[in-house]
Amino acid sequence: MNKIIYLDAAASALKSESVIKTEMEFLRNNYANAGRGICPRAAYVDTAVENARQCVTKFIGARTPENIVFTSGATDGLNRAMRMIYALSEFTTRKPVVAVSDLDHHSARMPWGATGADVVVCPLDSEFNYDIDNIPYADVFVITAMSNVIGMPMPVAQLIAAARKKNPDVITIVDAAQYVVHMPIDAVAWNADFICFSGHKIGADTGIGVMYIKNPDLFSPDKFGGGMVNKITGVDTWVLNNAPAKFEAGTLPLTQIIGLPTAIDELIQHRPDLNLIRYMYDELSKNPRIKIITPRDSTLLTFYIENMHVLDFGAAVGARGVCLRVGNMCASWIHRVFGLSGTARISVGSWNTMDDAKYAVDIINSVVK
Repeated sequence: MNKIIYLDAAASALKSESVIKTEMEFLRNNYANAGRGICPRAAYVDTAVENARQCVTKFIGARTPENIVFTSGATDGLNRAMRMIYALSEFTTRKPVVAVSDLDHHSARMPWGATGADVVVCPLDSEFNYDIDNIPYADVFVITAMSNVIGMPMPVAQLIAAARKKNPDVITIVDAAQYVVHMPIDAVAWNADFICFSGHKIGADTGIGVMYIKNPDLFSPDKFGGGMVNKITGVDTWVLNNAPAKFEAGTLPLTQIIGLPTAIDELIQHRPDLNLIRYMYDELSKNPRIKIITPRDSTLLTFYIENMHVLDFGAAVGARGVCLRVGNMCASWIHRVFGLSGTARISVGSWNTMDDAKYAVDIINSVVK
């Protein structure tokens, strides 16, 4: 088998030659640690990290680089946001009420259930959007900006405004891992307290993520180590650096950070062509055994096969060179709503072409007769 069509961008994007070249150049010629030296290489890395932070600041419309904390990914950021919120004084004597939804990825919802928070589930409307008129009262509101199963953008700013009508002090966390690939983020307009996304879904390397914190001075760090300390003042007392350094203990994923601006620049110039999704929707919807559950204008194409297990389907098309996702997409709750144990998902990246889409349709139809 010589031809491989990769249609699983929503899980992780392929890396461009430019991103690979940027990282290799750094590793070969400029590598050093950051924030720990005054030699020319260390100074170069310090500047490159701050340039990357500036790039992310502009990319998501944040006010200042101090809002941008580098993490290992969206899962890391979502878990860290939970720990920072739990450390607030008001939650040392009571559990927070946390609003989640059935759109959530496991990493957005599980951290709260695992800590025994008082979890309430936001209702969805008939099209599986948040029911904005019935947002529950909560101390914390976790918002999935775009489901990795349904692929439709949610009105984040309106949802946050609705939540604050119920509780002006609600803390809002936005999982933007899927949204950031397809649509610009405006952190100021959203007015969220936390926004998390991963680099690997936008064409950067694995091991790098972003956690935006609107008011970093309100939160204490959830991990400790080198790079965050201004000075030690006693046996077990210290003064920390200002944000974002106080949230970035230890050596950062420097190679991945160096490649991030290249990936962002390429994404801005060339987002995935969703005409490919619409073409495959139109073609595959002609097959009576293929049951599509996403709208035609979705960023994804999610479906199941009548009288065929999704794992059998995935193995069959994979053997013919089409790489797509099958399973529950780490989003079990929305599959429970659909009454399905799993689905198949097609997602496209900037590398995909109409020829890829046509080839995939032919292969899928040859498997699902």
